[in-house]
Amino acid sequence: MLGDTWQWQLSGDLNTSYTARVYDVDLFDTPTHTIHALQAAGKKVVCYFSAGSSENWRPDFQRFLPSDLGKNLDEWMGEQWLDTRSVNVREIIKSRLLLAVQKGCNAVEPDNVDAYANKSGWPLTAHTQLEYNIFLANQAHNLGLSIGLKNNLDQLADLVDHFDFAVNEQCHEYQECNKYKVFIEKGKPVFNAEYDSAYRIGSKSLTKLCADSKVNRIHTLVLDIELDDSLRIDCLEQ
Repeated sequence: MLGDTWQWQLSGDLNTSYTARVYDVDLFDTPTHTIHALQAAGKKVVCYFSAGSSENWRPDFQRFLPSDLGKNLDEWMGEQWLDTRSVNVREIIKSRLLLAVQKGCNAVEPDNVDAYANKSGWPLTAHTQLEYNIFLANQAHNLGLSIGLKNNLDQLADLVDHFDFAVNEQCHEYQECNKYKVFIEKGKPVFNAEYDSAYRIGSKSLTKLCADSKVNRIHTLVLDIELDDSLRIDCLEQ
């Protein structure tokens, strides 16, 4: 997927009209026939799910035990941090990866894989996080799926050899994109989304953002944080 353009939409009616070569979509909400149609149009499909939090609207939510559920995620209603050491949690995640295979996804984007750096309610450490993230990568690869590393910037160097690409939010805004050199230098693409309202057509901020993303070989989109296709600016088109 190195050099590919991308589209990331997790809510609302999926807009399949973009020429992007990679579509990142919701695992549960995207019908199998839509995934197949995208692939028939020559696109790779990445399927998103949360691997580090429960979401109380998901169809498999009832499989989580009360002992699996930790503190609520800040600003995200209905989500709780998972105890990723739990055998039950891992079985549910393996089922989600199998669902990705059944639906025909080319790759997966497991979210919230940095619980150790948040107030999760669990005694998770950098070591337990690395072990869990490598577990995710191994499970995906064993099923023939590619897998992207979502955020978790402090462990990029430790995980680059286990993951096939990276998905980042706001590395330009927080001046952290240089950390992704470990992926770029190994020929692994970095897909980035920025949400700051300063990045708008005609603004100096957008001009600089897109110039920086091209220099750093990062695939940058400006999107609405709801990821609903209400806003999309592709730096490769600027």
